[in-house]
Amino acid sequence: MDVLSDVLVAMRTGRPSAARTTSHSPWGVRFDRGTAAGCHVVLSGSCWLLSPQREPLTLGVGDVLFTPHGDGYALVDQPGSPIVDFKPETHDTAPLDEMHISGTGPATELLCAYYTFDPTRPHPLLADLPMIIHLPNRVGQHPSLRSAVELLGNELSDPRAGTEAALPPLVDMLLLYVLRAWLDEQPRDTIGWASALRDPAITTALHQIHRHPDKPWTVTDLAAQAGLSRAAFAKRFTTIVGQTPLAYLTWWRMTTAARMLRESTAPLRTIATRCGYSSEYAFAKAFKRAYDVAPGQYRSL
Repeated sequence: MDVLSDVLVAMRTGRPSAARTTSHSPWGVRFDRGTAAGCHVVLSGSCWLLSPQREPLTLGVGDVLFTPHGDGYALVDQPGSPIVDFKPETHDTAPLDEMHISGTGPATELLCAYYTFDPTRPHPLLADLPMIIHLPNRVGQHPSLRSAVELLGNELSDPRAGTEAALPPLVDMLLLYVLRAWLDEQPRDTIGWASALRDPAITTALHQIHRHPDKPWTVTDLAAQAGLSRAAFAKRFTTIVGQTPLAYLTWWRMTTAARMLRESTAPLRTIATRCGYSSEYAFAKAFKRAYDVAPGQYRSL
């Protein structure tokens, strides 16, 4: 896996969900503030985004809207229409039940996906994302994103044998292509993860950290991997990523440990070794400093 793939695994928890909605005007749906990130694609018709963070925004066919931080917002056929709260009845399997709003006017079809990100240790990439990402539909732009939308839309509109298995990876693919599209649109001189993932030296160092958190990395070691002097690498990494190399190494080790505690039954000594700690005691001390609970307690939460 590459660095961005690792980041997505670290960010997301649970199983993503998707739905295809049809709403006849007048209509409006309010999405309250919460832990879920939302992605909406206009398949037909049009609608407006109403958000406290910005002026009303009109969305047309093919437009993609992504709200990564779970901020509250509403989608309406036009400002002033009645608004109802979105309260899905979630199940153990995707997709969510389709939503229909009856009315007398034209219909708008939306493809909607929902992701839950880990609120306890959000990846720094998530902090770089704006409250609202709007990717307008432009001819020839982001073809991979358009293909993902088409595949997911087809599965939701015409469920067949295997749809339940196909939906989660397709919803994950949609998130990946949305993030890629946003990263590609950032100016070349941007500071942050958009720049880090384009910088060969920084990406090489991040790849080494992600692939081998068990190694006793020093700044000198990582600088050598990146092909830079120690001083030049440390300054460049800290400026672009927003953390020192060793601070990010510790963050990634703790994130990896938390995921192993949640998803495996590996003994603590094994997790400690894989995360670069020579003893369970040193690992437990570092983990408690990061999460405020001991590893064993975290696993039982």
